[in-house]
Amino acid sequence: MDDRFDGFAVNLHLDDEGDWLAHFIELPEVSAFGNSPESALEELAVAWACVKEGYESNNLPIPVSPSRKNYSGAFNVRVDKNLHRALAIEAARLGVSLNAIVTKKLSEAMRVV
Repeated sequence: MDDRFDGFAVNLHLDDEGDWLAHFIELPEVSAFGNSPESALEELAVAWACVKEGYESNNLPIPVSPSRKNYSGAFNVRVDKNLHRALAIEAARLGVSLNAIVTKKLSEAMRVV
């Protein structure tokens, strides 16, 4: 991750016309082209600086990348009642809370410890 992009992840690829396209994964509307990967990244840095200037000049908060946000660790998720029941039964069988079983399954799915 390039620090000049304030923590935003960059997707860089060669398009069908032979130009390099760089854009933020989290903000795909912020993008730039170049003749090489390096020039596309340089142009993306210029574009990002302009976007931030635009936010500042309009007294708007500059977007913060997900990698730099603080998270509480709590969020609500609505699921189908049958899934809810199945998870609750599995949690009871394992002798753990519903929260613990959901956390375990999400961690496994995301491969996060």
